[in-house]
Amino acid sequence: MLKDIKLAVLIDGDNIPSKYIKEMMEEIAKYGTPTIKRIYGDWTKPQLGKWKTILLENAITPIQQYGYTTGKNATDSAMIIDAMDILYSNNVDGFCLVSSDSDFTRLATRLRESGMQVYGIGEKKTPDPFIVACDKFIYLEILEPYSETKDEKGKSKKQIFEKITPKVIKFLKQSVSDAADEDGWAFLGDVGSLILKKQPNFDSRNFGFEKLTPLFKSLNQFEIDQRVQSGVRFKLIYVRNK
Repeated sequence: MLKDIKLAVLIDGDNIPSKYIKEMMEEIAKYGTPTIKRIYGDWTKPQLGKWKTILLENAITPIQQYGYTTGKNATDSAMIIDAMDILYSNNVDGFCLVSSDSDFTRLATRLRESGMQVYGIGEKKTPDPFIVACDKFIYLEILEPYSETKDEKGKSKKQIFEKITPKVIKFLKQSVSDAADEDGWAFLGDVGSLILKKQPNFDSRNFGFEKLTPLFKSLNQFEIDQRVQSGVRFKLIYVRNK
């Protein structure tokens, strides 16, 4: 991942729980430097009061947006207008759109049309159109620390991971095949990039694996080859369908 690209982080404060912010900002740092960090909402509403300390700790600028008309989401409009202003300023290389709202689908598409890298971040309830409009989509639930996962009564609970179904296996095998050389071997980095192009919300953490390598190693349908390359400090991982 590129670590030196400049990112604009725009957060829909009406749509995202505040408890995820610390882990979310740590996740964003993997993809670039968040040079612009803004969160949108009507800060006169009591329910947004819990954001105050979190915003100060993470240097996120709150943008006040009054709800002028009942039934209309003024926060979405303000965030979209700001995004376009930032785009035309040419001061960033990509955007992180933090929302579970499909209203940002067209915005994500428009930013990518202009050559921007677009990362979407939201809850698992996020509609598919917004997910596929992003280069990569990250579910907030997988960022929540295991020890802090609570149920409605405040009791600790286990994180529920997605099952690796035959459909998932078929998708992985096809991706390996598409990226493979004449001998059937594919560099795992290329496979990962191809998977994200096909399915932006695919993440090994959804299945309980921190990285793609242990996910593939756990499956009997694949062969793994770790290769040492001259001048490279770490082994290169290759995968092949059995």
